[in-house]
Amino acid sequence: MESLVLALHRATHATLSALAARVDHLGLGAAEVNALANLAPAPRTTSELAALVGSRPTTITGIVDRLERSALVTRTSRPGDRRVVEVHLTDRGRAQATEITQALAEIEQEAAAALVTGDEDGFRAVIHALSKIR
Repeated sequence: MESLVLALHRATHATLSALAARVDHLGLGAAEVNALANLAPAPRTTSELAALVGSRPTTITGIVDRLERSALVTRTSRPGDRRVVEVHLTDRGRAQATEITQALAEIEQEAAAALVTGDEDGFRAVIHALSKIR
């Protein structure tokens, strides 16, 4: 039987390639695309964003630095606790995040079309279990 982890690795590369083909014109790297997609629903603290994108806090700082230089995000201190930094999309960042989330939805719809009923729930359970491994 094929290794689940290796199959997931191949699927990740295929997904990233499909996403890059759809949003390459934005001129963003995969890390920036991931961050913008995770900021689309709401502003996040840097710690929350790091957890969502699966990176270390020091790594997310560099990603947010690049997004801020590109005028896609701003950083603000949280009211009441200036130690907590929140990352907010700018109007330009929101437009790009919307485009990214639409591309992600298209990819998911394409993949879902090939699934049998119930497969998606099983897939989500496996992804969830794998994401908990440390």
